Order: sequence, then C-alpha cells, then structure tokens
Amino acid sequence: MANYRVLPTVRRRRLGDTLRRFRHESKMSLETAAEAMGWDPAKVSKIENAKGRIRPSDVGPLLEKYGVTDEVVVTALTRLAEDAQKTGWWQTYGDVAAHAYRDYISVEADAKSVRICTPAILPGLFQTGEYAREIITATALTRTPEEISALVEIRKARQAVLTRPHEPLKFWAVIGEAALRQRFASRPNLMRSQLLHVLDMTELPNVTVQVIPSTTAPNPAMVGVFTLFEFPVPWPTVVNTENLRGGQFAEDPGEVQIFEEAFERVTVAALSVDDSRETITRIMERPEK
Repeated sequence: MANYRVLPTVRRRRLGDTLRRFRHESKMSLETAAEAMGWDPAKVSKIENAKGRIRPSDVGPLLEKYGVTDEVVVTALTRLAEDAQKTGWWQTYGDVAAHAYRDYISVEADAKSVRICTPAILPGLFQTGEYAREIITATALTRTPEEISALVEIRKARQAVLTRPHEPLKFWAVIGEAALRQRFASRPNLMRSQLLHVLDMTELPNVTVQVIPSTTAPNPAMVGVFTLFEFPVPWPTVVNTENLRGGQFAEDPGEVQIFEEAFERVTVAALSVDDSRETITRIMERPEK
C-alpha cells in the first residue's frame, strides 16, 4: 500500500478557525495582527486558512496580541500546533483511507467524548475483525480485496482510543436492535462473538451503550447514523453524518444543536443501560433462526 506523508488538514483547520475567531473578537484586522507579530499579512491569512503552519512557540504571543491569556486555552492551542505538524498513524495507509475518512479518524483521535446513534450497524469502535470485514465488503463497493483488508486494519486500529492510557475516549453508543440481530448466512457464529465483544466493551468505565428496541415509537434514529464529537476547551462540538459515499462534518452551532437534541430524544426512546445489556445477552444466547 502507499506510504507517504499527507498533511493533517483537520487539525490545521481547527487551529486556523480558532485563531481567526479570537482575532475577530479582538477587533484586529489581518494587517494589524501581522504588524503586531512582525509578519506579512499573507502569513496570518495562510495560518487561518490551514494553508500555512504556525510554530508552537508563536501561538502564545499571537494569542496575547488578541487578548487571550487563559492558560488552558493557550496550552490547548499550542499542543494543537504541535500535533498539526505530526503525521497520524492512519496516513501510512495512503489513498486506501479516503480524505473524508482520514478527517474522521483525526477528529475521533482528538475528541474527549463521542456520542453516536447507529440504528442498523454496530459502531466501528465496537466491531470485531470478522464483522468489520463483512460490513466493509458489503458497503465498499469499489474496493479490491487488498484494500478491504487494509480498511479492516484501520477500523481495528481506531479502537485504541477506548483503552488509551491517558484520558481514554468517553464513548456513548445508541444502537438499533436491528443491528444486534444482523445475521451472516455463511458465518452463523459471527454475531455471537461480535455481541460478546460488545458486552465486554460495556464493562469499560468510559463506555455507555443503549439499545433502541424495534418496538419503540418513531424517533430521530430513523434518519440514519450521526456522530457528535466533543473536544476540550476551546473547541466546539461538531457533528458527522454518514451515507454510502462517506460522511461529512457540520460545525455550525445551530446545526449541531439540532443533533444534540436529536441524540437526547434517541436516548429517551432507548432502553436503560442495564436493560440494554440484558437485551444484548438475550439476543446473543437465543439468536433468531
């Protein structure tokens, strides 16, 4: 597979957007900010548009010009400037992972918590290798067998965020009952091991799982998969929606709020955590014929 450096544009965009916001709040123009730092205005513009880099050591002084002195914010942005120059592990897969997917993995790696509503499929962070291969084969319509194997590797590698030693990702998944009852004719025992793995994941203190029963009233989960990513200060929550061609992010606060409310309604429609575990166990032990 291809192995080359791809610019981590998501982190740069988040850094640039935040610096632009602080500049606007300070009422400073590009020219004024550049003059204060001894830079050309084009440099400030490129940093804000994720087309240029800013040295981590310059982040604090620039924020000071904008009147931002909160140590938590300065530290967070400085670290992001450092991380924006690094190559994520997923970049080694080259074009196997599409740009949108690389963006998703980068955002997932940086998030402090993720809430996902997935009515018809198990979340990628819960998928065993066997289950992932079946799902990717069925949905990645133009992929070669070699690319499918690489995508399975990527999906498994992503799951490290749940058990990383420093601040493991807080993960709240609301899963449709239909996803639990999925069957693979050629691999009748696959789902038993997959559901057992889901139960194991629910034992993690940072993981919450709820099941939406098939008998529940209509609710926003009917629309499809969506994921809310929450980050440390000062970055706002973003939402990702998915379809057969991939996913796309929305950052507008009004749009994100709609999905925040939708997730809340879905959790109300779902079973409690304890009842969800019992449901998963029952389906695993007594699969439908």
